[in-house]
Amino acid sequence: MRKVRGRAMVRRVEDQLRNSDELSLMFGFQNLSDGVRSKTLVQTRGEGIFVFDEQGKDYLEATSSFYCAALGYSEPELIDAAVEQYQKLPFYISAQQKSVPVVLELADKLAALVPMENAKVAFGATGSEANEFLLKFVHFRNIMNGEEKRTKVIARLGSYHGGTLVASSLTGFTDHHAEFGLPLPGIFHVAQPDHYNQAYEGESEDAYATRLVADLDTLLQKEDPETFAAFITEPVSFSCGLLTPPATYFQKLQALLRGYGIRYLDDEVVTGFCRTGNFWGAETYGIDPDCMTMAKSITSAYFPVSAVAMSGEFYEGLEKGSDALGTFAHAGTYAGHPVGAAVALKTIEIIEKRNLLGNARAMGAVLGSKLAGYADHPLVGKVRHVGLAGSVEFVLDKATKRRADKPGSIAGFFGERALAHGLMVRATGECAVLAPPLVITANEIDELFRRFDLALADTLDWASREHGVV
Repeated sequence: MRKVRGRAMVRRVEDQLRNSDELSLMFGFQNLSDGVRSKTLVQTRGEGIFVFDEQGKDYLEATSSFYCAALGYSEPELIDAAVEQYQKLPFYISAQQKSVPVVLELADKLAALVPMENAKVAFGATGSEANEFLLKFVHFRNIMNGEEKRTKVIARLGSYHGGTLVASSLTGFTDHHAEFGLPLPGIFHVAQPDHYNQAYEGESEDAYATRLVADLDTLLQKEDPETFAAFITEPVSFSCGLLTPPATYFQKLQALLRGYGIRYLDDEVVTGFCRTGNFWGAETYGIDPDCMTMAKSITSAYFPVSAVAMSGEFYEGLEKGSDALGTFAHAGTYAGHPVGAAVALKTIEIIEKRNLLGNARAMGAVLGSKLAGYADHPLVGKVRHVGLAGSVEFVLDKATKRRADKPGSIAGFFGERALAHGLMVRATGECAVLAPPLVITANEIDELFRRFDLALADTLDWASREHGVV
């Protein structure tokens, strides 16, 4: 057994690490060997929609840091709410008939906000947890209500649902499934709606939507529709470039699912809290969910909180099963953390009293208008926009939609140049996604696109040299 280090040894190791390029932190969504000090951008403070690195350089965070910081990086009311709750009661569980007033209040607030009747709410800490908890609840409900066969779940290719084994299985990044031994049994994937890249020549958006739903029906018939419990998806997937669906897609999809008695699970982890121009993405796209998950902007990421909201009809099945057993074998130590609940309540209060939904719509219109101006740019194949979010998809040839040989290299180069010019975008595939904080102003959108233009000019110059784009 390794001997426990004394204080002097700990200090020596800390000094060695501090003065070397090596870092103790393991990073995600990158090559692990790049996790060294010389390749790591360290941010030390934030102000509004800007963050600042160790040298004092400012960066306009046009993705709200993984689509989280809805209120920006220096909202004093959120900090005060956290401090106040820390002083009252810094932690207590919400389980075994015990809770805290602020947690009960947040559950009531969310139950009133979600587009479901008689909703019930369960809490977690992350979006991954929320999605995994929800699938656990679905399994319990079906098993305890005589539908033991309904265990299979469908998600979409390219969608992101989290990092746990279950959530990673739901995530449609199939290029990375094999290396983790995923997906787990009983999880299936269907196509992401992407009319620009996947439609047949001359195929309308409505006809394309019909084909996607027919492909889903084929899968259900092959596997037996009575063995499927649920379909989970986001209203619009930011992880694969903000692929906005055809207008009739969700109408056709929900009709098929209802016909087979398959639940619709709405992942609002990214789209919730005004991002799409309504409080919920479900409202934007006419979705009638059985259950919803949420996280990220629920606290503007000032504290890790997630939630599962369930319709009253769905919850009744859970309660029926629990009554039969005398318990419900689920809880989480940090599920319903009082400080997180206080910050979440304050976040919602700020959204309401400052009319940030109205600001998201107004600034979203400005953002959309600015993005539309790039439709004729030689590197831009497609512009997409919804609410306070948008994306551009890069091509080397607009007529043929030709890409570079290395997938994602155009968007990747653009993202690097944007960073050099103090703009943070999310490069995914050949798309660059923008989703700035809800508090952004028109002048700040102008500054966003000033930096955007500098990065785009650099990218066009590179594409001209490397790929002959003119």
